[in-house]
Amino acid sequence: MMEKHPVWLRKVSPDPKILTGMKKRLDGLNIQTVCEGAQCPNQGECFSRSTATFLLLGPVCTRNCRFCAIKNDNPLPIDKNEPANVAGAVQQLNLRHVVITSVARDDLDDGGSAHFAETIKRVRSFNPETSIEVLIPDFQGSAYALKAVIKSRPDVINHNIETVSRLYRKVRPQADYHRSLKLLRCVKEIDNNIVSKSGIMLGLGEERDEVLTAMSDLRSAECDLITIGQYLRPSKQHHPVERYIPPNEFEEFKNIAYDTDFKGAASASFVRSSYRAAELYRRAATF
Repeated sequence: MMEKHPVWLRKVSPDPKILTGMKKRLDGLNIQTVCEGAQCPNQGECFSRSTATFLLLGPVCTRNCRFCAIKNDNPLPIDKNEPANVAGAVQQLNLRHVVITSVARDDLDDGGSAHFAETIKRVRSFNPETSIEVLIPDFQGSAYALKAVIKSRPDVINHNIETVSRLYRKVRPQADYHRSLKLLRCVKEIDNNIVSKSGIMLGLGEERDEVLTAMSDLRSAECDLITIGQYLRPSKQHHPVERYIPPNEFEEFKNIAYDTDFKGAASASFVRSSYRAAELYRRAATF
């Protein structure tokens, strides 16, 4: 079992003033962020850029993935004011690109897709020049739910496959690898103008050939953008880190992504699905 981080995973501690200042701004906006809930290692860097990823539908997830720090329990009621609050936050923070995600809400008939759609519409009406990226759950494979989100016209639809097919039963027991690929494929079938995106974590026990297969599967689903990062164990109750991937291997996967015609790729230890999302979107938009 691997616990001690290698030297390349020693990240400089962020300026506490930046963290405190951004948290105060966010606390005053009555919204949730995934930055804190998922223990993202890039909070300092993103907060210094006045960026954050907004979390819809409460801080409690109906799924129990073994890699994720988000709490699993009975979900909270939907906050009807949340779409307007997020739109106001985007305006107050003067964001040019916003990422909006949610917990999985399998308790809802539409998986929360109508709430996503309303949030996108509100953000667009308050901030017409802001590009909008949504990181969505799989909606249990519902085409109806996906169409509701697409109809609201986000610029990017991101859905992470997270890991290779073989490890789903172990680390994502309530998800399905092929269902996620189908969802990504459906994005392009419904609206080919929307940029599609997905991400995977390394270090869960996958083999190199399995990673290459996952990348190939994503391209076959016409996925435009890919993010690849190191899995870091949130607690001892979560899946252990099987391997720390050295920087040169991340660089190799990035090169492979471009060689296989992804429009944009971010691959490094601390890369997460919304890390420098605006840069990847701009690359795809001008491809």
